[in-house]
Amino acid sequence: MTITPTIQQSLAAAGDTNPNKHPIQYMDTVDAYNKWAEIYDTDGNFLQALDTLELRTLLPAFLHRVEDTTATIANKTLIDLGCGTGRNTLHLMHHAPPTSQIIGLDASPGMLDVARKRIAEVDPDAGTGSAPRVRLAVLDLLTPDPGVLASASADGMISTLVLEHVPLDQFFMAVTALLKPGGYLLLTNMHAEMGAISQAGFVDPGSGRKIRPVSYSYGVAEVVRVAGENGLEVVDLDGEEKVRERRVDEGMVGVLGERARKWVGVVVWFGVCFRRI
Repeated sequence: MTITPTIQQSLAAAGDTNPNKHPIQYMDTVDAYNKWAEIYDTDGNFLQALDTLELRTLLPAFLHRVEDTTATIANKTLIDLGCGTGRNTLHLMHHAPPTSQIIGLDASPGMLDVARKRIAEVDPDAGTGSAPRVRLAVLDLLTPDPGVLASASADGMISTLVLEHVPLDQFFMAVTALLKPGGYLLLTNMHAEMGAISQAGFVDPGSGRKIRPVSYSYGVAEVVRVAGENGLEVVDLDGEEKVRERRVDEGMVGVLGERARKWVGVVVWFGVCFRRI
């Protein structure tokens, strides 16, 4: 297994002087996201905003690929791996047929609590009954519960802005365990060009500290290589692109929010679709 240094370690080795005006506190990823859950959807995260914009086209194309596996997506199982507060779980609910089952998995109970409330607000019956359309469960990809892995077998899976927090081998081993042969994975993540400078984090309203979970910076080629070692092949996203990458420009700041301004000129995001062989 490849040992990849965390972004914290890489920045320290490079002599990073922490120009951030907030003192930084590094935390275990689950603890950090439990604290972040209360403000995650309202703290102006520009990368999340960019991801949402890109998924407007990527998610329907992904679902079309899943549908093509047996000519219909009805009764298929779709997993949102690292679903967080349910941002894209809700999009799956909107775009996928009502007969499909959606499973949201996340390591943070606090994030899942928010997701559960958001889903109930949209559809009070989605998570109820003997066979709920939407099911949420805790799954820590660092120490995955075999029971959770065994209870979910997906025709299609999305994982958005999650890979940054998990060693590549462990992430893709879990994907292979959860995804049926012939199934598709839509993956988005922070780009390594951004990861060379910074990482995910938020300012805790209570302490004023910048909270940062454990994060890793991965190049696209490295991600594709490790995915291939775990039985996944890249497929095109829209008939043309194998990998979609996005660089922030001045015109995007008004759409993504003021926090995007310091990232103008930097490639911050990529998306890629895989098929399990």
